[in-house]
Amino acid sequence: MNREAYEKALLDPADIFGAPEDVVEHPGLTREQKIEILRRWEYDVSEAAVAQEEGMAGETPPHLRRIAIALNGLGAGPRAGTASPTKHNA
Repeated sequence: MNREAYEKALLDPADIFGAPEDVVEHPGLTREQKIEILRRWEYDVSEAAVAQEEGMAGETPPHLRRIAIALNGLGAGPRAGTASPTKHNA
């Protein structure tokens, strides 16, 4: 994956990859790049879930569980000291 495609994947992982597993299986990415893309995707999905909870329109986000499984498969567990976004930013 060239640098431009990688940058696009960081901005909108769901636009580039059909599923979290596609990130894990991509041969042109390093382990660190895969983790970063999955972390960005995880954040995006969490934000979308908060928006839906608040009644905002939007697509049904992919399951966070699939992203967590993909990250775990790469040896990257949850980030220490971080939490999912909330409507109270707490």
